[in-house]
Amino acid sequence: MGIAKRQTTTRDMTQGNIAIQILLFALPLMLGNVFQMLYNTVDSIVVGQYVGTEALAAIGATTMITNMAVFFFNGFSVGAGVIIGRYFGAKNEKQLHKAVETTMAATFIFCILFTIIGVKGVRFMLDFMDTPEDVIAPAGTYLRIYFLGISGLLIYNMGSGILRAVGDTTRPLYFLILTSIMNIVLDLVLVLNAGLGIAGVAIATIISQFISAILILVLLMGTKDIYKLTLPDLRIDFLILRDIFAVGLPAGIQSVITAFSNVFVQSYINHFQSAVMAGWGCYNKIDQFIMLPIGSFAMASTTFVSQNIGAGNQKRATLGTKISVGMAVLINFVIAVLLFVFADFSVRLFTSDPEVIRAGAVFLHVNTFFLLFNTVNHVLAGALRGHGDSRAPMIIMLIGFVAIRQTYLYLITHYVINVPWVVGFGYPVGWTATCIMETLYFYYRWNHPKTV
Repeated sequence: MGIAKRQTTTRDMTQGNIAIQILLFALPLMLGNVFQMLYNTVDSIVVGQYVGTEALAAIGATTMITNMAVFFFNGFSVGAGVIIGRYFGAKNEKQLHKAVETTMAATFIFCILFTIIGVKGVRFMLDFMDTPEDVIAPAGTYLRIYFLGISGLLIYNMGSGILRAVGDTTRPLYFLILTSIMNIVLDLVLVLNAGLGIAGVAIATIISQFISAILILVLLMGTKDIYKLTLPDLRIDFLILRDIFAVGLPAGIQSVITAFSNVFVQSYINHFQSAVMAGWGCYNKIDQFIMLPIGSFAMASTTFVSQNIGAGNQKRATLGTKISVGMAVLINFVIAVLLFVFADFSVRLFTSDPEVIRAGAVFLHVNTFFLLFNTVNHVLAGALRGHGDSRAPMIIMLIGFVAIRQTYLYLITHYVINVPWVVGFGYPVGWTATCIMETLYFYYRWNHPKTV
């Protein structure tokens, strides 16, 4: 029906130069992810500079908990993006419309569930991580407010996921720039002027997220393009929902269990002093920025592959995956060099405490270059999910990120040595093992497509 005629804001990745298509998709997404990361990072900077080390440690201790919720939902978003991208590549307008309505209807249900479970489970999650008493009160305050406002984040992430599936990464970027600036202003006002401390940064974050959710909903409902959201049509098509979960559920489970595994890493860190906890929190904030090119090219790989598989072009899908891996590794290598050289300066953005700076810089020096292995992991996993194969990346990452990492942590801390950098090195151990398995599987999967 007229997809080609009404293609005003979409990007058809089944045609044109592969590298340019991927870059034009990934770069706005990468910049957008930078601004999205600014939400929590600015929280950490403001808290570290104007509230105190215990509050900064509290922000760090909550990161893995909030990630568990967001990562699970993002798995659902990945599944929706693959199905929508496939219908877009196949030029199937009717099914694409059903997929959009199904996706948003399910998102509203998730908003209710995540809010209730998150708020009710705060104390249990903090106790489970052996959070110290001087950190547990501010961490609990931050988490309760965060989960009360998590609907804004979920709605925005799903709406932008729909746009990514049809190749539009530019307009979500505009919304993120606007709301990130708003978040910075609100942080300063609520912490410095209103004196709300850690509660102030949490409130600033959820207000900004709700604004971004409203903007994305207005865009989806107001567009005349193929992905228009029509509220009277908002219902769940269970066949499409099944297909979404077939891809998204393994991705969500893998992300949640990996984040859950990282909670165990945090519990090992929590046995050290507050300065080490705060240093680890700073490292994780920086690590999340390093992950932005990885995540952006992984999403580009997913969309590129799903659209080209929908169009029946397996060869182009495979070549695009290899190009995505190469570009992502190159960009992350440059970032790794800069962070290794300027490790102390990077941590100083969050705190002036010399003990925290020293601890955070050690984690950066030990771990940074190993993220190149993780780059390969995520881009290949994104390509496999774009092909509809979400179970294998889940299994491989659970073996590497969970089983091997936790085995290493237990053995090294109980029988060899228990110092902060050795615990932090649990991340590279999991990344390296997973990279080997993921690469081997990818080549087998693409060379034997009918046997998997």
